[in-house]
Amino acid sequence: MSIAKTFLGLLESGPRHGYDLKRTYDERFGQDRPLAYGQVYATLSRLLRHGFVEVDGIEPGGGPERKRYAITEAGVADVDLWLAQPERPEPYLQSTLYAKVVLALLTERPASEVLDVQRAAHLDLMRQLTRRKASGDLADQLVCDHALFHLEADLRWLELTAARLDQLRGEVVA
Repeated sequence: MSIAKTFLGLLESGPRHGYDLKRTYDERFGQDRPLAYGQVYATLSRLLRHGFVEVDGIEPGGGPERKRYAITEAGVADVDLWLAQPERPEPYLQSTLYAKVVLALLTERPASEVLDVQRAAHLDLMRQLTRRKASGDLADQLVCDHALFHLEADLRWLELTAARLDQLRGEVVA
């Protein structure tokens, strides 16, 4: 996810301090991977340098001065452009998991164990996400659904690959 574009979108509702942006980002988008403060201020610095934000005010604080950032017209236009562009679908044509299965076959290791271990990891994560979804708000439920649907697709691939291991072995070892 583009942190910079997300910050710009958050700034459209009004000027904010870096701390406020971090807190809102972490609450809405970064529950599993909160932003580091250094990343927040490096991103704001870059946005400032590119003319997408401006300093709207400086307030004294207990530590360093607190800058309040506001989005510029160029920043609004950048968010408009970003929202209008579709995300590139990720087809996963060369996944690490596929490489592990092929290498297990090539080195005469049990590829079925690679698939079994991965299946167990997927199912464990799916249980965790299902619990989180049950106790979460709508935004959290949607994030969990997205992840669960991807994991379900991975599980289908694992089952299909397990059913075709002998055929795959014949092709890669030949």
